[in-house]
Amino acid sequence: MPKIVIDGQEIEVPDGTTVLQACEMAGKEIPRFCYHERLSVAGNCRMCLVEVSGIPKPMASCALSVNDLRPGPNGEPPQVFTDSEVTRKARQGVMEFLLINHPLDCPICDQGGECDLQDQAMGYGRGVSRFREPKRAVENRYISPLIKTVMTRCIKCTRCVRFIADVAGLGDLGAIGRGEDVEISTYLDAALDTELAGNIVDLCPVGALTNATYAFRARPWELTKTETIDAMDAMGCNIRVDAKFDRLMRILPRLHEDINEEWISDKTRHVWDGLQKRRLDTPWVRENGRLRPASWEEAFDRIAEAFPKDAPDKAAAIAGGLAAAEEAFALKRLMQALGVASVDCRPPHVPLGTAGGRAGWLFNATIAGIDQADAILFIGTNPRYDAAVLNTRIHRAWFDRDVPVALLGEKPDLFYDFNWLGDNPQVLLELAEGRHAFAEVLRKAERPLIILGMGALKRPDAATLWSAAARLAQSVEAVKEGWNGFSVLHVEAGLVGALEVGCLPDDGGRDTAAILDAAEQEELSFVWLLHADELDMTRLARPFVVYQGSHGDAGAQIADVILPGATYVEKDVTFVNMEGRPQMTSRAILPPGEAREDWAILRKAADVLGVDVGFDSLEALRKAMYETAPHLAAIDSITPADPAGIGEIARLGGAIDEAPLKAPIADFWLTNPIARASDIMQRMSALRKDRANAGDAPDGGNGGNGGTAAETTGREAAE
Repeated sequence: MPKIVIDGQEIEVPDGTTVLQACEMAGKEIPRFCYHERLSVAGNCRMCLVEVSGIPKPMASCALSVNDLRPGPNGEPPQVFTDSEVTRKARQGVMEFLLINHPLDCPICDQGGECDLQDQAMGYGRGVSRFREPKRAVENRYISPLIKTVMTRCIKCTRCVRFIADVAGLGDLGAIGRGEDVEISTYLDAALDTELAGNIVDLCPVGALTNATYAFRARPWELTKTETIDAMDAMGCNIRVDAKFDRLMRILPRLHEDINEEWISDKTRHVWDGLQKRRLDTPWVRENGRLRPASWEEAFDRIAEAFPKDAPDKAAAIAGGLAAAEEAFALKRLMQALGVASVDCRPPHVPLGTAGGRAGWLFNATIAGIDQADAILFIGTNPRYDAAVLNTRIHRAWFDRDVPVALLGEKPDLFYDFNWLGDNPQVLLELAEGRHAFAEVLRKAERPLIILGMGALKRPDAATLWSAAARLAQSVEAVKEGWNGFSVLHVEAGLVGALEVGCLPDDGGRDTAAILDAAEQEELSFVWLLHADELDMTRLARPFVVYQGSHGDAGAQIADVILPGATYVEKDVTFVNMEGRPQMTSRAILPPGEAREDWAILRKAADVLGVDVGFDSLEALRKAMYETAPHLAAIDSITPADPAGIGEIARLGGAIDEAPLKAPIADFWLTNPIARASDIMQRMSALRKDRANAGDAPDGGNGGNGGTAAETTGREAAE
């Protein structure tokens, strides 16, 4: 490994290390604007200049490899100076040039207080400028209704361009013009067609791109910052929630190398308004066919009257995708104490938990394990919508390592090449039996990855497809020592946690599909819904329905009693992501009105119904939960599942339905009650539909006039 001397300190670094990286290894701070650890090197800003012995001019350390440095005359390691007079003068000159045309917007700039340019101008600038020429102004560009642009501030670092190309996989953002006329643009002045565009706001070092939905709402020093976990999908992305006076202001990503790195989806970032709108803030009871506000005592009295104490087989409970692990466990405990066997956390027909144990429902390869996979097969999923941030790892595997990717199911619009195997589920049998060409690709791979989506697991023949995928994993040796490539791609934040704590039917109990059937046939008289809205509610019209949740969505519309609960930013609970990693949320704000944490509501219900659930506090609840699922106590750690369970699933067999495979998510922006309550998500959904409907129009539906109707609305909102 090459050696290098940095400010008198000799260190040894790996081959290919840049001088900037070597300086950071030596503990030296190097200013930069264009360089970013996860993006390709551009060398645009020149702020990272350092002095290198033997080279007559300062060098851009981000683009210079230590392997390219010449040793001294007697073989001494090359020397680099990060704080010499030459280096300081060079950086001051670069900063002076960068500020030639920069407007004096700091007092009104949304990035004020979080601006790299502010910080580095203070640390490395001269304090005065020798330029007296008029500043050049640049027209603002429409990039997205979620991004506010002030392009006069832009220093052409191209971080945004490289993120959209390298990470998101789009080619829609780039530079036009030459010299001082260079501008960053989407060329056609249309919105970026990606679910990750908001990340370029975090990357922008100068306030040229800022958060349109946060604009002029608060300053960073006014905000209370809470580190927590996202619940908009099953990845468990690490986020930071910023609030002002108990009002949510924005959501930002946090670094977690093994999950989301430092990216989040636009839905995660901008759903903050849905967390505060259409909220249930008081109990409701139905009287003469109409809902009216009620007290907690009256609501619980109604529940006590309606519950069939002498016939618990006529009662059932369903936990939805936004229920945390503690809440699903508490619901199960309550129903067990009442003698109710029909309890389920799974969508209709989903067979997870009936065989194979944890190996059957986890993303066994782990999210970070995608970086080791060398052949990938998707079954019944659209990774772009099901897990937008996870899809960036798939793109990186294809782009950096040329990993072959195939997809069986509804054909998606992905930003990388993939082999579409059609949507006929019979192809899965061909793959499992080795009669398909891609089976040979998987067999030759060292670490094949088979990703089974919820589009294949929400069908009547889901158990058969689940079994066929397990047989395929066995036949191509995707499950072996050191590697388990059989992985389930979930779309709901709470499902894995509920499965882990055993929120499943007891012997003789009904699953979700059977609960809905029994409710239609009047075999059930009482159903408890816990954050369960993604069901066909027309089938629950006859029994007495208790809905416990945070929003007035589908479940609340048909309920006889409504119990207002809390969202994931209003409570300290555990969510288990798709790979089985338990993570704790932290309360950022209080629930509105009389809403309460869901575990406490269930505990109070136990008192009203006269049963003992074995806990009186959240700590006691967690202790009981950890006795059932000890691995959940290891926060932020993954306990691998026993791969032997995959063999049990493979033996299930069964017949396959001829119906084509479909993706589980039709509208990325409106997947749960929180998203559907968000005006921002509704606007983005309308934009997506408008673009799709205009897809057959000339010029891609833009008609040469700068965008569709929804884009025009979004442009006006952004401006």
